[in-house]
Amino acid sequence: MRLDVITIFPDYLAPLDLSLIGKARRDGLIDLHVHDLREHAHDRHRTVDDTPYGGGAGMVMKPEPWGEALDELVGNGAEGQVPHLIIPGPGGIPFTQQTARDLATEPWLAFACGRYEGIDERVYEEAAARMPVSVISLGDYVLNGGEVAVLAMVEAIARLIPGVIGNEQSLVEESHEDGLLEYPVYTKPATWRGREVPEILLSGNHGAIAEWRHEQRLQRTAARRPDLLSD
Repeated sequence: MRLDVITIFPDYLAPLDLSLIGKARRDGLIDLHVHDLREHAHDRHRTVDDTPYGGGAGMVMKPEPWGEALDELVGNGAEGQVPHLIIPGPGGIPFTQQTARDLATEPWLAFACGRYEGIDERVYEEAAARMPVSVISLGDYVLNGGEVAVLAMVEAIARLIPGVIGNEQSLVEESHEDGLLEYPVYTKPATWRGREVPEILLSGNHGAIAEWRHEQRLQRTAARRPDLLSD
């Protein structure tokens, strides 16, 4: 999978060189490129924002740098191919595990990291005439920019690419994979600070353990995320 990120803070994306995502990049499973939007600002101050038409607080990201950045991105792709452009923003559709699964099947994703009060709306319109565009929200809150959301989305998406997670069976019973939260997990020692591992997990009875874990998933989901449970 090819991933491109356009941002005014390229160093913000440095964590993508770490852990399993970094290993996947080194193994060639992910082809990730981070682009500095300011390279497409041509004044001496490399300006990427200006005051909003109509007045109001804050600044708006200018269309010219974004237009040039997207032109260059598409121009560097294989002939006839365009990315699916993801723009993180609190006004977008919610990012869910299903969203991550769907995006993990695509060959090329690009992320546009907005800042300030956002990106000039004409950039969305112009981009949508050339490529698929999705505005996606990480949650019902506001961040200073899109970089944090991109870090989260890329990790959620990339770990679903075959080969990124060594034991793919570990993806099966995770939270949200089937609408429930994951069951509690334990490891050695069996007793820690007077607290015991549930006896059922020491029994060796795999059928009973599976039943216990399912019940724990139901109880945890009911307690923490009742909205996930159907009537």
